[in-house]
Amino acid sequence: MLAQWVLLTALFAVLACVPSTGLAAPADPSEVRLSANGVSRTQPPDFTREVVPALTRAGCNAGACHGSFQGRGGFQLSLLGFDPAFDYEVLAKASRGRRINAGTPGQSLLLLKPMGAVPHGGGRRIAAESEVAAILTDWIAGGMPGPRGDELNGLRISVEPPELAILPARNEQSVRQTPAAGVGLRVVATYGDGTSRDVTAWAAYDVREKLIAEVTRTGVVTGLRPGKTAVQVRFQGQVAAVGVSVPYGPAVDFEFPSQNFIDALVAAEWKRLGIRPAALADDATFLRRVYLDLIGTLPTADETRAFLNDAPAGKRGRVIDELLVRPEYVDYWSLRWADLLRAHRRYLGDKGLASFSGWIRQSVRENKPLDLMTRELLTAQGNLFMNGPVAFFFIDEKVEELAETTSQVFLGVRLQCTRCHHHPNEIWSQDDYYGLAAFFSRLQAKDSGQIGSRFGGPKSLRVTATENPNRKPAVAASPRLFGEKLNGTDATTDPRQHLAEWITRPDNPYFARNFVNRYWAALMGRGLVEPVDDLRATNPAAMPLLFDKLCRDFAEHQFDPKHLLRTICNSRVYQLAAELDPQRDHDGQLFTHRVPRRLSAEVLLDAINQVAGTSESFDGQPPGTRAIALPDPTVASYFLTTFGRPMRNSSCDCARGAAPDLSQVLHLANSTALHQKLVSPAGRLAAALKAGRNDDEITENLYLCALGRLPNETERQAVRESVAEGTNREEAWQDVLWALINCAEFVFNH
Repeated sequence: MLAQWVLLTALFAVLACVPSTGLAAPADPSEVRLSANGVSRTQPPDFTREVVPALTRAGCNAGACHGSFQGRGGFQLSLLGFDPAFDYEVLAKASRGRRINAGTPGQSLLLLKPMGAVPHGGGRRIAAESEVAAILTDWIAGGMPGPRGDELNGLRISVEPPELAILPARNEQSVRQTPAAGVGLRVVATYGDGTSRDVTAWAAYDVREKLIAEVTRTGVVTGLRPGKTAVQVRFQGQVAAVGVSVPYGPAVDFEFPSQNFIDALVAAEWKRLGIRPAALADDATFLRRVYLDLIGTLPTADETRAFLNDAPAGKRGRVIDELLVRPEYVDYWSLRWADLLRAHRRYLGDKGLASFSGWIRQSVRENKPLDLMTRELLTAQGNLFMNGPVAFFFIDEKVEELAETTSQVFLGVRLQCTRCHHHPNEIWSQDDYYGLAAFFSRLQAKDSGQIGSRFGGPKSLRVTATENPNRKPAVAASPRLFGEKLNGTDATTDPRQHLAEWITRPDNPYFARNFVNRYWAALMGRGLVEPVDDLRATNPAAMPLLFDKLCRDFAEHQFDPKHLLRTICNSRVYQLAAELDPQRDHDGQLFTHRVPRRLSAEVLLDAINQVAGTSESFDGQPPGTRAIALPDPTVASYFLTTFGRPMRNSSCDCARGAAPDLSQVLHLANSTALHQKLVSPAGRLAAALKAGRNDDEITENLYLCALGRLPNETERQAVRESVAEGTNREEAWQDVLWALINCAEFVFNH
């Protein structure tokens, strides 16, 4: 056993991007003690390159301390030192310079408080003889020189190694603890003037999945348990990410027939990490899954029988193609798009909602390329009642809100943080935020004010020649494309045209990634990047090579959503069996198995009605309207509210409630509404009993309708006994149907 472990350790060292001993990690400069002579300097420390990083290392400008938007104790610094000029004014000049003692630097409050020599709300932050203390002391003694222009302009950081494969501290197959050598990172900052310096000890580090790996304040990474994560590295507004793989075991080789490029790329990653996938799902499981994922509808008993009896060659691909042209496809994906775009009558009125919903449904029905949909939305103008996409600009009317929504919906980038300060986990600044908002500052909305009209007056939108005073950003800015200034705009050009063209460019680093990630998550239960609408440098994909290839393929096929869905569904990875208690890949981030997830509120309600043979009655909707076809959440339904229907007040993917709770369990178990469906004289059970079906026929039909499969012999016998023991045959069958609807296999998509 010992010999095997030595061999395994050596193998992991070969897998690692750097030797397992790692780079020598510098000590934390806020604690390391210097020699009595201190640091030999020929000139005072540079404020931007040394003083600000020293304050960051001590935590003085963190969001929980003086870097918060209101500061602490009357003392405010820019968050994480993103604005050195502001910080210099505060330190050297504000409050009549009381924080600095130029005559006796060591007696400055700037030093005494973080060293704990005088009361300090943040406690002791630095040691008296540390390098941080020496830098601050030398800066004060050297005359407190300020920033030399915009030294952060052009700053970039690089991290070595960019990828890590490290041994876990614990073997997943046993509880034996094993020594795991940490791997040290090296961070180099290159400034706009071409100079570089090692800033490893001054950078900030964080791990996304803290159960998989940990990182010290000086950049030493240690694996804890198998999986994949990333280390986030920050230094003065620049960010980078280091992918960390903690293998499950030695590299393995196994047969995994590829049905398309997805399978080949994913299997290569599994083999590298020493992990094997689950078996392929059987035909019945696949059919139920793909129906729910593509059209939000259960297969009927006849459809399931036909599929199970069909010749195996190519039948899975054929059913995928058939589902993509079903009318339910339009209902289901229109619902998903309406959630994302927040189609709601509270913003648009009844007629405005009808116009917007009609445009969404038409776009889905025509399989409109997503770049075309995006351009139509972002450049829309005119009458809302006549041109549905205009609704996008009446849902968020403030230009800052429009900027946030545009970025999150179409690029998968969350910009909310940058309204007040530089993004702490990205390179985006307030200039980027307000530059994006400026694209919408020439819009002018008009409402006819016809209060007496049933639908209200028509709203309209137009583009003015100059900035609309009622829509200008809170901070004056010119249109800016995420760091790229807009070239050549005039009064005759709608600036949104430039924005739409830039967003939908095939080489835009965000557009294709955003929608590939969203559609992948819709089918697989989680995105290649999680959360799905948080694409940033410090949040890399679990499988970068696969993500890049999917995005290229999506762009090469003109952003065709059906092509993307067809590609994913036809992959063997999508068709793997589910595991309720996986012994590997616990959270499903490597997609070695299907992770079961609860049916969404609308899909679950429709499924119950389909199995029970009943229909729902929604106020104001035509008879027979399904839940997935409802226009917005104002259509009352206690069931849909209980099971997490989103209120469409947020563009975040997290707006839809997916977590199970006790109220949902009680509703399925005890609600009067469900009972009425089970006992309905027009329902499935009543019809079967009236037709004189025998017990085995009814059992088979219910299992096919509810679970998409035939019952096994144990289940058949259990149903026979349950019905035989009942005092009333009809009530006994109602109990069987109730049990099927309440079982996890029905409520979950697996």
